[in-house]
Parts: sequence; C-alpha cells; structure tokens
Amino acid sequence: MHQYLFFIGQFPVRAYGLVLSLSIVLATGVAYFLTKQDGRWHSHIPDMGIYCGIAGIIGARLWDVFFFDWAYYSHHLLEIPFVWQGGMAIQGGVILGAVIGILYTKKHHIDSWQLADLIAPAILLGQAIGRSANLLNGDAFGHPTGSSFGLLYPNTTLAYQVYGNQPLWPAEIWEGQIDIVLFALLLIFRTTNHAKGQVFILYAILYSTARFFLEYIRGDYGTLLFGLKSAQLTSLLVIIIGLGLFFWCGRRQKTSSMKPLKK
Repeated sequence: MHQYLFFIGQFPVRAYGLVLSLSIVLATGVAYFLTKQDGRWHSHIPDMGIYCGIAGIIGARLWDVFFFDWAYYSHHLLEIPFVWQGGMAIQGGVILGAVIGILYTKKHHIDSWQLADLIAPAILLGQAIGRSANLLNGDAFGHPTGSSFGLLYPNTTLAYQVYGNQPLWPAEIWEGQIDIVLFALLLIFRTTNHAKGQVFILYAILYSTARFFLEYIRGDYGTLLFGLKSAQLTSLLVIIIGLGLFFWCGRRQKTSSMKPLKK
C-alpha cells in the first residue's frame, strides 16, 4: 500500500486521488461504449461523466461526513473538503450523481430510466476500481480478524491508527471483487427481455445486499440503530424500495403488452 506515489516539490501525488480519478474516467468510457453499442445518447456521456463524477465525489464526501464521521468532523469543520484524506461513501456518491444525471436527462429530453439501464454496469465497474483507491489509502478497512489472517496496514494509514498492527478483514478488497461479479451479472441481465428500469434497479438491489453483509466486517465506524450501521440501514431501505419497483416495472410492462390494439 502506497499512499503517496511521488512528490512534485512538496506536493504529494496520492494514489487515492489518482485511482479515484481513473475509476471515473474508465466508468465514463465503459458507459460511452455501452450507449454507443445501443446507438443512443453516447454523445452526452462525456459531459455526464464530468457532471455526475463531480457530483458523486461531493455526495460521497458529504455522506461520509454526516452519516459516518460526524462525531469527528463536527469538531474539525475545516477538514470536510479534504477528500484526499479518504472518507468517501459510495451510497452518497450514487445518490447525488443520480440526481444530477436525472436533471441532465430531463434538460436534454432523454429517457432517464432507459439511459440508467444502459450505464448501470459502468457504475459498478467504477465502484470496483474505486475500492482499490481505498486499499491504497488505508481506509474503508475491516475490523480485526482475531487471527494471523488479514491485512496489515502501514503506520501512516487510518487503519493503523485505529487498530495498530492487528490483521484486519479485507473488506475493501472483497467489495471490489464482488462489484466485478455484479458488473458481469448486470451485463448478462441486459440480454434478457427485461422491463424498462429493471437493470438499474437490480444494480441497486444487488449492491445494497452485498454491502449490507460486508458491513459486518467493516471496522472503520460503529453501529447507529438496532445494532446496525448507517450503511446497512440505507441498504435495507434501498432493497425494500428496489424490490417493490422491480416487480412494479415488470408488471407495468406486462400489463402494457396485454392491452388490445386500437382499431
């Protein structure tokens, strides 16, 4: 793990920022490929990548600050913009990125749900690469394994400051690997006769389910309510709403296809 790749004078080039930027660029590139393959809206993807990428960073940071680490940042308000220190919550990034994406599609008269279905796999790929940034930075770490198995972080990382040289569960690595699996599953699901909106909704359900269980080995923040962490509560809400929307979309398409044609 190398937090600093090199220095330009006194300015450090951080692995976290470089890999995070790479995740946005590659996710945008894959989204461009998927939309161009479909033949619609690919010319809008570079602009959306910039707008949604910036919104995603802001949303991810604010979500982490207010839902995960407010006890710290409430006393260190000036450090809230210091995203290079780590502390980015994917759920907040997806939410604000989606809001900006919807506003963009409405402005340009693009079907929001159809575009979301097309680019959903690209979002997961970006998340998978982004978890490599967490690993290099030593955040989003797991709690101690209680055995000789686990990751050992250098003393410059937050993980070491919290747990010292104890082996920790590789939470960020496993999440990145799961994201790759979900990326493939969404590509496969896109080949089926799915209803509009179901690909993106399935992305939300699958990721939230994986995130809910991975939180049991995360060690970078504590529980919030009913013994659950904030990310787990958010995941449960997304799963419940997502399942309802998934079946509603399917039922709506089935009902629409059964309507008799007007003579």
